[in-house]
Amino acid sequence: MIDAVPEGFAPHFRKSPLTDPWEPLYSRVLKNEVQLGLHVRPAHTNSRGLVHGGLISALADNAMGLSCGTYMPERTRLLTASLSVDFLGLAQIGQWLSVETDFVKPGRTLSFAQCFVKADGKPIARANASFAVSRPSE
Repeated sequence: MIDAVPEGFAPHFRKSPLTDPWEPLYSRVLKNEVQLGLHVRPAHTNSRGLVHGGLISALADNAMGLSCGTYMPERTRLLTASLSVDFLGLAQIGQWLSVETDFVKPGRTLSFAQCFVKADGKPIARANASFAVSRPSE
C-alpha cells in the first residue's frame, strides 16, 4: 500500500547528502513558508523505534531556513547561527511528520524563525532558529 501524501506536498526540491537516507521527503511551498513532511520509517527512528531527535532538529532547521529564504532576494544565503529545539511528544513509525514554520522575522543581517513539528497533526516539537544573512555581491 502506498502512503497517502497530504494535498500540496510534492517530492522535496532541495536534495542533500544528509537527507538522502530519509527519502522520500516532501515539501509544500506556500507564499512565505516551506513545509516539510515525511512518513516515518525505520530509517527515521532511534533504537526504541521513535523518531530521532536529530531528524527533528535537521528538518526543523531546513524548513525554517527555507521559509526565511522566501523573504530574501534570490541567491541570498542563510547560515544557521543558532538552533534550539523543545521536544514536546513522540512520533512513531507510520505517522505523517510535518514541519510547519509559523513565525519568520527577516532581517538584513539576521533572520529569526519558529516552527512546530507535528506527528499526524499533533505537536511533538517546537524549534527556534536564527540565521546569518549573506547577500551575494553585485
